[in-house]
Amino acid sequence: MAKETKPRLTWSERKPFFLFRKKRSGVVLTRGQIKDIKRKRKHLRREMRAKGIKKREDIEVIASGQNLYFDRGGKLAAFKFAMKSKGGLLLLGAAVVLLLALWLVSWITTMRGHFTINMSHDLFSEGFSLSETADFENPTSQLMCDPLNHVPEISISSISPDVIKTDGQHNSNYFAYTYYIRNEGSSTADYKWELVLNSESQNVSSAIWVMVFEDDKMAFYAKENEDGDPESLPGKRETGRGYVDPPLYNMARYPREQYEKVGSLWRVIPRKFESDTVAAHGVREQMKPGETHKYTIVMWLEGDDPDCNDELVGGHLGMEIYMSLLDKADDSSVSSEWKDTWEDFWNKIFG
Repeated sequence: MAKETKPRLTWSERKPFFLFRKKRSGVVLTRGQIKDIKRKRKHLRREMRAKGIKKREDIEVIASGQNLYFDRGGKLAAFKFAMKSKGGLLLLGAAVVLLLALWLVSWITTMRGHFTINMSHDLFSEGFSLSETADFENPTSQLMCDPLNHVPEISISSISPDVIKTDGQHNSNYFAYTYYIRNEGSSTADYKWELVLNSESQNVSSAIWVMVFEDDKMAFYAKENEDGDPESLPGKRETGRGYVDPPLYNMARYPREQYEKVGSLWRVIPRKFESDTVAAHGVREQMKPGETHKYTIVMWLEGDDPDCNDELVGGHLGMEIYMSLLDKADDSSVSSEWKDTWEDFWNKIFG
């Protein structure tokens, strides 16, 4: 005896997937019924509005009287299915695990160490823009760099004078990034920049040294030593060793402050980080429309720094340059910039 087979249902006779099912008086409707009700409801709304009936509540009362309605609670169908079905619970659990995994990957990527250049809203509104290239082919308000992993320790003498000649990010054994800021507005304005430490583990910043080139003139920075004094290489009490040639001396903005002759050798003295969260800052005043400034940021693990040891392995550091309009009430910034300008003038005249 041949096995009796059920006739195949047409598309309109089938019931939708559980997430899209709709009920009327507790009965699950077919696709054809759902489509028919929606079509008739649309026609009813058009007729009612033509008669001046526009309130949703009034239209729903009339639609209910004509059986043109769906039971409420359809938006919770997926949740109810998950609560009642073992398979649904597994599906919901898998979705939660996936979301947690994506969040964790995102968090780890961020915490691996990153470098960004950001402008304040006021500076952007004033007409300033950033670019990785001097032609400003792709102006923007934010620049972001790729993390540099497995960074070896090097010496300040390993930083090449050519570091300023490559635009954008150019990593080798240290981090280097060159960018530009331009006043594309219509008025002269002042701005300031801050080099900020925004994430860290294992006290990596204790051995990180930073160079900031402003229009190819350089100053370098490091955390203070245990006594609260500026770091120096070699140490202040050390004699008999040092640098034969002072690294990047001809590019230094403050050579008298940051280089010291020790016999026939040289000592380098970085400026102290300003705080636990701010490494350095600077001020540029009277930037005219169309004027451009160039910055190169260099960061490296200084191998001769006493704080550079195996305890830093696996650590990370995230930093950013934050640029904003200069607040005239910020006397400390202005006075510091006047001090820097005077020192620059002194160095040019007397070397």
